[in-house]
Amino acid sequence: MKYVVGVLPPVGAQLVRYAAAALVMLAYLWRREGSVGLPRRDLMMVACLGALGYGGYQMLWSTALQSTGAGESALLVAATPVMVALIAAIVGTDALDREKVLGIAVALAGVVVVVAAGRGLELDADLVGPALTLLGDLLWAVYVALAASVLRRHSSLRMTTWAALAGTAVMVPLGAVQLRDVDLGAVPMLAWVAIAFSALLSVAVGNVVTFRAVRLLGPTRVTNYQFLSPVVAVVVGALLLSEVIVPGQIVGGAIIGAGILVARGDGRRLLVRAARSVSAG
Repeated sequence: MKYVVGVLPPVGAQLVRYAAAALVMLAYLWRREGSVGLPRRDLMMVACLGALGYGGYQMLWSTALQSTGAGESALLVAATPVMVALIAAIVGTDALDREKVLGIAVALAGVVVVVAAGRGLELDADLVGPALTLLGDLLWAVYVALAASVLRRHSSLRMTTWAALAGTAVMVPLGAVQLRDVDLGAVPMLAWVAIAFSALLSVAVGNVVTFRAVRLLGPTRVTNYQFLSPVVAVVVGALLLSEVIVPGQIVGGAIIGAGILVARGDGRRLLVRAARSVSAG
């Protein structure tokens, strides 16, 4: 999306992306489940959550993307699992125990190592981008934490479809204004391909799968995997851009992996296995 927001206005690009994804999900929901409706009490809640988690978050994030460095953005986005864990514990949709707290802390430290070992933290005096990113993170965290209660009654596909429709509606006023003077015929084909790819895989498939996992595992455990974002970025950069992976990034990736395992509740089993290996050796 970094390339797309360099070609199209940020909110306008997100409006096109989410409108396409929402229509695809709506058609698939009808085909798969035979209906598309939600009870009124759930519809209002999902609409509000979608307005925050998709509409508000995407407008803030895409705008911040224009002025936030890659390393700084990775650190800020890594704050999301922390926010989700705290909010979910407060509203009662997930429990926060010592292993989750320790795992989150370890994984967050790993993110710092990965970013610092690569491009650096890229911190500067411009606080607008980071502030918008953190506010967007908070909106997304509220959405994920509260959506867990809706998922007890409805499929992830149904909930995500209606949330995406609500988010799209929120983006219409500002997005339409931004696109008003844009010559859409002059937009490169690569940008349209990127939007279509992101709409189908990231917005539609990605969110449905993510919230299916939230339904099964809880919001805290699922969002902890977001700590892997900078690691994935490093690997993709090495494969596609021939960027060099430095030892610090490998160490940081291992720390993140350990943190995720601890947060999942696998920490004790890992320690037991390690102790047995040492004693056997």
